[in-house]
Amino acid sequence: MAHFILRRLVLLVPLLLAVSLVTFVLIRLVPGDPVTAQFGADPGRMTAAQLQELRQQLGLNDPLPVQYLRYVGTLLQGNFGRSVSTQREVGPDLLTRLPATAELAAASMLVVVVIAMPLGIISATHRGRWQDNVAMGISLFGVSMPSFWVGIMLILLFSLQLGWLPSVGQGQNQGPGGALKALILPALTLGTGLAGLVTRVTRSSLLEVLGDDYVRTARSKGLSGSAVLFRHALANALIPIITVLGVQFASLLSGAVIVETIFAWPGIGRFAVDGILRRDYPVIMGTVLVFATIFVVANLIVDVIYGLVDPRIRYQK
Repeated sequence: MAHFILRRLVLLVPLLLAVSLVTFVLIRLVPGDPVTAQFGADPGRMTAAQLQELRQQLGLNDPLPVQYLRYVGTLLQGNFGRSVSTQREVGPDLLTRLPATAELAAASMLVVVVIAMPLGIISATHRGRWQDNVAMGISLFGVSMPSFWVGIMLILLFSLQLGWLPSVGQGQNQGPGGALKALILPALTLGTGLAGLVTRVTRSSLLEVLGDDYVRTARSKGLSGSAVLFRHALANALIPIITVLGVQFASLLSGAVIVETIFAWPGIGRFAVDGILRRDYPVIMGTVLVFATIFVVANLIVDVIYGLVDPRIRYQK
């Protein structure tokens, strides 16, 4: 297992280099540059000569291979570069925003587990009954509704109409209770879509396991229904569920970009949107690399959990 983890971590380096190259090329295929996006809209602010001089200072006039190699050189030194708009180091700004995104992602995963697992179990154990239909209807709603629509509807209901929960911000100055209230709506918005998918996967995986011979044998031995369900069936049905959670973690991160913008959540997603609007190349590159790293590490954790849940799984050295 240790050799497997080490090998995956080593492969992370060329993967991040490939991601950086693709991102570097894609953002430069879009017409314009950071100087035009931030200073070119107001002709009275800077002249054409000043804009050109600023591009020269930022190295934007250099050939693209030279620009990329320069960026990789700074990246290998642990430096994400300096923001064009704020002239601040991108790395420290990302670190200050990472806890907010991690908090939102963890709360969203909690929402997924609390909603999806019970609904999937109820649906599987009451197949064809009204409980199954209700659970599948809720999961269909979660899968079908886009996160930005869910977020807006939650704000209209719980913030504007009822006044129970804040609509924006992290609630840092309102104590633990205020911070918890500020977290509820973004976490519900981000976790709803994934909860619908996990509900369906839990149902199908559990139905498949409940039809196996060892489950019928356990029942014939006189074990209670809850013991058969949780001790035997659910434990063996977890592998597909864990797989979906790991694979869909990327969608959770991409959804965080939208949700953090809607709720003015001070995380990496909102930082990325601001960088895209300003065409801030170092900010865009830094956020994409952080998201890629989180995604790879999350999948590595899922692979490790496989071995813990099912001891029959062994990884080659």
